[in-house]
Amino acid sequence: MNIDLDNLSLAELRDLNKRVSKAIDGYQDRMKREALAKLEKQAAEMGFSLSDLLGGKSKKSVSKVAPKYVNPDNSEQTWTGRGRQPKWVEAHIASGKSLDGLLIK
Repeated sequence: MNIDLDNLSLAELRDLNKRVSKAIDGYQDRMKREALAKLEKQAAEMGFSLSDLLGGKSKKSVSKVAPKYVNPDNSEQTWTGRGRQPKWVEAHIASGKSLDGLLIK
C-alpha cells in the first residue's frame, strides 16, 4: 500500500493517524489473546493451569494502616490521618478543637 501523505489535509492525516493507532492496538490485543490461549493450552497439556505456573495473579500488596484518630461521638468511625479528612474531623477542627484531641490512646 502506498499513500501519498503530502497531498492529504491536516484533518485527513489526523483521521489516518487515529485509524492506524486503533489498528495497531487491535492487532496487539489479538496477538496477546492468541499467545495467552496457546500458553493455556500448553500448560493444560502438562497438567497445569496457567495461574498455577505463574503463582496466581499477584498484585502489589497493600498494607493496611492502623487508624490514628477516632470520633469521640462514635468509636466505630476512625481515620488513619491519610487522605481526605472525614466530615467529623472537619467539624471537630471547625469548632476550634485540636486534632490531637481525636488521637487514639
